[in-house]
Amino acid sequence: MISEEQRELVAAVRGLLTKRDARAGIRQVIDSDLGYDAALWNQLCEQVGVAALAIPEEYGGFGAGLVESLLVVGELGRTLVGVPMLGSAVLGAQAVLLSGDSDACERLLPEVAAGTRTLAVCWAAASGWDSFGVRADGATLSGTAHYVLDGTTADTLIVVTEDGLFEVDPTADGVERRRVATMDPTRALTEITFTGMAGRKLGSAEPGPLIERLRRIAWAAVAAEQVCAAEHCLESTVEYTKSRVQFGRPIGSFQALKHRMADMYVLLESAKSVSYAATIAVAEDSPSVAEDVWVARRHCSHAFSTIAAETIQLHGGIAITWEHDAHLFFKRAHGDSQLFGAPKRPIPQPA
Repeated sequence: MISEEQRELVAAVRGLLTKRDARAGIRQVIDSDLGYDAALWNQLCEQVGVAALAIPEEYGGFGAGLVESLLVVGELGRTLVGVPMLGSAVLGAQAVLLSGDSDACERLLPEVAAGTRTLAVCWAAASGWDSFGVRADGATLSGTAHYVLDGTTADTLIVVTEDGLFEVDPTADGVERRRVATMDPTRALTEITFTGMAGRKLGSAEPGPLIERLRRIAWAAVAAEQVCAAEHCLESTVEYTKSRVQFGRPIGSFQALKHRMADMYVLLESAKSVSYAATIAVAEDSPSVAEDVWVARRHCSHAFSTIAAETIQLHGGIAITWEHDAHLFFKRAHGDSQLFGAPKRPIPQPA
């Protein structure tokens, strides 16, 4: 279970999102240049310090840890708010830390912690995250990174290659950014092309373990988001079935619908458990981390997709209108199931 301090953090984030009515503002920023509410992001960073949570104190952060950061990612998933928490404050910051490059940490992370600099991790090829979209010839980068979170407006690019990580200024010659259309309009993704331009190598850490660690953090973070988004779907469905009347009765009183919502609840609670286990395993880099993350990635994707689909069904025709949020959660569920790829089942180690 989470600690009292962590509960207070969750309450502070939820309170701010509620006060700003963040969910209602999603449609206003979907087609904006940023793709998110910059004022809300500033408030989250200044009032709650969300971007500083997993950054060590020596680099301007709070030094709290990954557990706290992933709890925030979850709360943001409850509202589908697309601020650069996952892409920049979690993945971007962790990539820089994992590189072991103290100079880069000192230059970049204090501003990331303050929310005044955003990072974008450039990784996947068109086929997904099992391949690298960009190749390195020495320090010269060529290729196209696909599905980049927060890539259109990021202040610094962190490019993942099979030879390690590179830091790139997105305004440099030889870098071209293009926002792409996505099934999930609440999450902006970018294609970034590098044409024979020079990057700055980050650290000398072995690429294989670094990249595997970054993958596991990404999968655990998505699982945390999926659980909280699914929880909102269930809560909204229960409330709707209490107020929607058919044949003179609230539809929530019908036994068949009670059974369906009970199944949604059981699925959600099991997803919560495996997601939190994965979060702890990733934060502690425990011996069981590969298995814990695999279970969370698989089960939370299934749970969110199933619960979002049931939300559509139990709301009826209203759920597929643009004005209702249900279809946005349904699209996020399908997008999240593909984001960062899917882990292979870990091979059991002999006792």
